[in-house]
Amino acid sequence: MKTKLATLSLSLLVAIFAACKSQNPATVSSQQPDTTATGTPDRHTATSPPPTLTSTKPATPAVDDQQDTPTPELLTVKLTQYDLSATLNYPRHHLAVDEQIAYTNQSGEPISDLLLIIEPARYPGVFQLNSLSWSDGQPILDYTRDLGLLRIPLVEPLPPGEELGISLSYDLNLPSPSPSYYGRPVPFGYSSRQTNLVDWYPFIPPYVPGEGWVAHRAGPFGEHLVYEVADFEVKIQLSDSNPNLVIAACAPAEIANDVYRYQFKGARNFSWSVSDQYILSTTTVASVAVLSYYFPVNTVAGEAVLQTTAEALELYNDLFGPYPRKTLTVVEADFLDGM
Repeated sequence: MKTKLATLSLSLLVAIFAACKSQNPATVSSQQPDTTATGTPDRHTATSPPPTLTSTKPATPAVDDQQDTPTPELLTVKLTQYDLSATLNYPRHHLAVDEQIAYTNQSGEPISDLLLIIEPARYPGVFQLNSLSWSDGQPILDYTRDLGLLRIPLVEPLPPGEELGISLSYDLNLPSPSPSYYGRPVPFGYSSRQTNLVDWYPFIPPYVPGEGWVAHRAGPFGEHLVYEVADFEVKIQLSDSNPNLVIAACAPAEIANDVYRYQFKGARNFSWSVSDQYILSTTTVASVAVLSYYFPVNTVAGEAVLQTTAEALELYNDLFGPYPRKTLTVVEADFLDGM
C-alpha cells in the first residue's frame, strides 16, 4: 500500500486543515510570488477506526452535524479577532473581501506601529486594496507598503492589553501557479480542479518585546510565516450557481441563505478549498468527524488517507488527551508539497 500511495504522489493540504493551525492537472498560466525586495517601498500619505462513509456529492459539513467535543481551555487574555466576509466567483477566479480586525496588544509593551502581512500582495496583479480605515470609519492615509507588508504608524503607542480596530476592503484576482519541483510550493490560487485559499487575508503577526514584529522574508523553500492565536468569524458566499461546488474548510459551517458561516476560536489561521470534483469520505474518532476530500481518480488513496488520519488521531488522543476540535480535515491539492 505504501508503494501505491507513493506512486500516486497524493499532495495534501493537511489543513489537517490544521493548515489552520490550532494553538499549540493543467493550469492556465505560471505565476510565482516574489521572494526578494526590489525598488523603493510604496508610501501613501492505534486501533482501527469505524467503517467509512463515501459520498460522490459531498455537502459542506454543518455545525449541527457535529457532536460536542472537548474545547481548548479558555485563555485569560482577549484574543485578536478577524471578521471576514468573502464572495468567491469560482469560474472567474475572483474573491471580493471585506475584513475587520480587532487587534489586542498582547506583547507586554507599548506598540508604536501596526504591521499587516499580506501574502497575496507578493503575487503580481493579485491583491487590490480598495479601502483601509479605522474602525470608526476614518480613512488610514499614512501607511507604507513593501513586498507583502503594510505598516501603519500610530499617533500614540498602543498600551499592553488595549485594543484598536481597522477595516479593509480588497479584491483578489487569484493566480494559477504551475507545479514546480524547483520552487516554493504554492497552496494559494487555482488549478483546473480546485481553488485553494491559504494565507489569503491580511493579518497581524506576533510582536516580541524588545525585538518588534515577527515578519520573515519568504525563501525558495520552507515556512516563513508566524501566526498569533486569534478568533475567526468567516462568512463565505459562492456567486456561481454550480450545485457541485463544495467548500472544504478547517471548521464546520452554519449554512443560511447560501452563506457559509464559520467560527474558529483560538486558532492560528483560517484556510479553505473549493472544488466541483471532490469526493468525500468520513469517519468518526471519539466524536471528532474526520473528513477526506479527494479527486475521483484517487479514490483508493483518498480512502487510505482517511484511515491513516483516523489512526493518527487515535494515537494523538492516547498521547496528549482529547483533540480539541470538532473536525479534522484532509484535502487533496494540486500543488506540490510533502505535507
